[in-house]
Amino acid sequence: MAASGFEGFEKRIELQFFGHDPLFTGSMGLRNLDFECLEEILHAVQCTVVSAVANRHFDAYVLSESSLFVYPTKIIIKTCGTTQLLKSVRPLVHLARDRLGLTVRMCRYTRGSFIFPKAQPSPHTSFEEEVIFLEENLPSRLCFRKACVMPSNVSSHSWHVFTACDVDDDDGSSHHHELGEDRSDALYTVEVCMTELDRASARKFFRRGAGNDEKYSGDSAGREMTGLTGIGDINPRALICDFGFDPCGYSMNGIDGDRYSTIHVTPEEGFSYASYECVGSIYDDQHEISRVLKKVAQVFRPGTMSVATTCASHEVWRRVAKALELVGLKCRSCSADKFPAAGTVVFQTFTTTRRK
Repeated sequence: MAASGFEGFEKRIELQFFGHDPLFTGSMGLRNLDFECLEEILHAVQCTVVSAVANRHFDAYVLSESSLFVYPTKIIIKTCGTTQLLKSVRPLVHLARDRLGLTVRMCRYTRGSFIFPKAQPSPHTSFEEEVIFLEENLPSRLCFRKACVMPSNVSSHSWHVFTACDVDDDDGSSHHHELGEDRSDALYTVEVCMTELDRASARKFFRRGAGNDEKYSGDSAGREMTGLTGIGDINPRALICDFGFDPCGYSMNGIDGDRYSTIHVTPEEGFSYASYECVGSIYDDQHEISRVLKKVAQVFRPGTMSVATTCASHEVWRRVAKALELVGLKCRSCSADKFPAAGTVVFQTFTTTRRK
């Protein structure tokens, strides 16, 4: 069956590495990879770089199909549509080993439920196929592995998780040397998926300029959408790299010190979708994640919103539920599971009684 629209739900892969000899690559690690190498990998995935920004901690790329983040010992690729994301795993592992002397120590793959699953190409035709592909393309030394589909009471919002690591580390922390990164089990990741976006909110992600107006570029459209929607207020400290697609769609990466945030929007009616992802610390102001998620919900006003919180040792998810209840979203289900090297994943789904 052919897809009748664009697949908004992303696939996300995170690979973490360590170096036996940090002097081999200095503190830059994976950031030493040539841009041409990254382009070759992205070509295999079937996407390209459309914009980029960097600071002293990491490089952030907006892609034609979502985002790429490169840290000294960690790389995250997030793609939507019918991209073949998992085809990046083997070349990334080999490039890091052969050119940089880095060894992969952890892999984490996550995604939601596809809106158009029958349109997905191999190796993404099913979660079972994805897991088999990962098993075959990861080094055997990553022997602690787990795959799970976390369900919810909203069937269109289930959460797929696969992790693999070389150390059975219950609290999700690492004892390996990191090249220039201060990583600890205090950090957590929040991945948000939103569907049934408010129509007025979604319309703001259609380009206003004519498609043949050379002065009205994707960068210009992105800046306009960021300002018009209030996305820039979600984290005012962040340096934003944004892009507006023609005729519609939006992507943004924010960099704030060593932390990233990212937003991607597919606004078409009938299959509207938006995602938000960020990194936080349990030592942050306890109200910060609540403020951020409330703002995200207010920007998009989704009918259904799911939130996956990955944290080694802290119940950040309780703040999530309290924050979203204040903006009219009711928690319909909550499930939790532990994964090697990732810690505990808590998956919550929320719905509103709002009618468009």
